[in-house]
Amino acid sequence: MTDAASPVSDRLDALTSWNADWRGLRVVVMGLGVTGFAVADTLTELGASVLVVAPEVDDDRARILEVIGAGLLRHPLDAVPAEVVDFAPELIVASPGFHPDHALLSWAAESAIAVWGDIELAWRVRDKVNTAEWILVTGTNGKTTTVQMAATFLAANGLRAAPCGNIGVPVLDAVRDPGGFDVLVVELSSYQLHHLPKSGPGALHPWASTVLNIADDHLDWHGSFEAYRAAKATVYENTKVACVFNRADEATRRMVEDAEVEEGARAIGFGLDVPGPSDFGVVEGILCDRAFLDDRRTAALEIITLDELEPRGLTAPHVVANILAASALARSFGVPVGVIHDALGSFRLDAHRIETVAVSGGIRWVDDSKATNPHAAEASLRAFGKVVWIVGGLLKGVDADALVAAHVARLRAAIVIGADRAALVAAFRRHAPELPLFEVVTDDTETVMPDAVALAAAVAEEGDTVLLAPAAASMDQFADYGDRGRRFHDAVGSMLGGEADGDSAPREPLPGA
Repeated sequence: MTDAASPVSDRLDALTSWNADWRGLRVVVMGLGVTGFAVADTLTELGASVLVVAPEVDDDRARILEVIGAGLLRHPLDAVPAEVVDFAPELIVASPGFHPDHALLSWAAESAIAVWGDIELAWRVRDKVNTAEWILVTGTNGKTTTVQMAATFLAANGLRAAPCGNIGVPVLDAVRDPGGFDVLVVELSSYQLHHLPKSGPGALHPWASTVLNIADDHLDWHGSFEAYRAAKATVYENTKVACVFNRADEATRRMVEDAEVEEGARAIGFGLDVPGPSDFGVVEGILCDRAFLDDRRTAALEIITLDELEPRGLTAPHVVANILAASALARSFGVPVGVIHDALGSFRLDAHRIETVAVSGGIRWVDDSKATNPHAAEASLRAFGKVVWIVGGLLKGVDADALVAAHVARLRAAIVIGADRAALVAAFRRHAPELPLFEVVTDDTETVMPDAVALAAAVAEEGDTVLLAPAAASMDQFADYGDRGRRFHDAVGSMLGGEADGDSAPREPLPGA
C-alpha cells in the first residue's frame, strides 16, 4: 500500500464518495473479464486515467474501452510491463483471479502502490444513486443459493434488493444502476476478500454478514488454509446488525468472536439441530427462528416445514442450512417469517445444484456439477442413500482422500473422470479395494459424459442415485461447471431416450424429519 504520509495516500483516503474528485487519478486495472470491465467503465466515468492490462482480451470489450477513453495493453503479464512502469500508477485494481504473488502485485507492494479489489471500489462509490445497505455472504459452499434466497425474501417484502458480486453481476453494476436499491446481497469469493481492508476508508460496514462454512479450497491460490480462512473471516468485520454463523462449523463461530464489529451487532447461529435463543434451527421437522422475537428464550417462530419443502426439491441437508442462513439475513432486515414462507413456495435452485435430471426404473440421476470441491461433494453425498458416484476433474491442490474414506459405505460404484484421476483412484483402492471402480480415460470432451453415464447405467440398481458431484473444478475437460452439467444432462437424456418416470429414490432424512 502507499506510504501513509504521502500525497497519493492522502488523496486515496479522501476517495469515499462518487462525488469525490477522481479526476486524473492514474489507475491500472488488471484483467478485462466481467469484473475488470466494470472497474474500467466505472473509473473512466469518474474521470480517472485508466490503463487496462490483460493477457486475454475480448474484442467487443476492447472496442468499448476505446470508446470510453480507457487505454488497453495486451500483455501476458508474466512480468511487469514497461508500459505500466512508465504509466506510474497511483492505484492498481486487481480482478479476483490474479494470485497475491503475481509479478505485478509484488511490484506494487515493493513500489508502495495501493492495490484495491472491485469490492473496495464499489463500497467507496456506493452513493452514486442512493446508499444501499450491504449484506455479505461467503463460505466454501452454498454462497450463490443463499444470496439468491436472501434477495428473494427481501424483494418479497417490497424491498429493492439486488443479488450481486461473485454471483455474476458485478457490485459496481448494481451500485451504478439508475433505479437504485435498498439493499445489496453480495456474494464474495475468498479472492475478492483477500484485498479488502478491515479498517480505514475502504473498509466495508455491512448490515449483516455470514460465513456459511469453511473447508479446504483454493489452497493453490491462497497458499495455506490459514490464509484462506483469514480471507473469509473478513466479512464479519464492522458488521452493524447480525453476524450469522454455522453452529456445525466451529471455525465460523470463532471468526465472529474474533471480529471487530459495531456496537450492538448480534451473533446469530444456524444449524439443522434444535436452535438455542438467538439461533435458527429445526425442531421436529419445522424450520424455526429463535433469534428475532421478543420472547426468544421460551418461544420460536415457525418459518416452514420440511414436508412443505419436499415437493420443491429443497430438503437436502445443505440446502436446508442455506434456507436457515438466508432467513436469518432477511429477518435481520425485518422481513416477516410469513413472507419468507410464501417466497419459498416459488423458489427453485439454479441448474447444476443437486438437480434431478431424470428418474427411470427407480434410479435417480442427479446433477450437482456445482460441487467443485470436496466439501460441496460431501454435502451432496449425504443427501442420498446408495450412490453411483461420478467424480473427478481438477482438484485445485485439495486432498480428496478423507472424502473418499468417509463415504465408501454408501457407494455402489465410483466412476472417475478428469485430469487428476490418479489421486482419486489411489484413494478408492486404499479405502475400498472391493468397490467397483471405473475410469473414463478419454480426453475428448464430447465423449467424457456419455462414457461416464453408460458406465453408471451398467452398475446402478433400483433405489440408487447416480450422482455427478465431481469434488473438483471442471476446466480440465469442460468450459465450466455449467458445461459439465449440461453434458451430463444430454448424456442421460440420450441414454434414457425419454424413458424417465415419476419414481423416486430415497434420501437420508434430516434430524427430526
